[in-house]
Amino acid sequence: MLTAIYDSNCAICQTTRILMHRLDWRQQIEFLDLHAYEVVQRRFPQLEGRDLMGQMHVVDQEHAVYAGFAGIMQLLKAVPLGLPFWLIFSLPGFGRLGPVTYRWVAQNRYAINRLLGIDLPDKCVDSVCKLPE
Repeated sequence: MLTAIYDSNCAICQTTRILMHRLDWRQQIEFLDLHAYEVVQRRFPQLEGRDLMGQMHVVDQEHAVYAGFAGIMQLLKAVPLGLPFWLIFSLPGFGRLGPVTYRWVAQNRYAINRLLGIDLPDKCVDSVCKLPE
């Protein structure tokens, strides 16, 4: 069982959660909102709240923590339809390209939100965006 700690105020994070939940036929992934900080802290005291805001974190059954692209790789490996993507992203070169791409998306997520129709001035407060209705 994996626990994915995500930002429920982030449209990209929410979309990832919804997609992975739909692909998780074997129920191998639990999603935990980082804004339920007391619950996260109680279950995973090794995680710092400020670190959680920058990227998704995935914790496995041995309490190993995978952040960012490494976390996404763990999620892909856990779901049947994710395995082909996990294999592709495991090819030589993706070890560097994957984390760089993940960081770029994370740093530009608000611009990406605008491209997806989530207007920052109307949908976001203090750089925290809500899902479109």
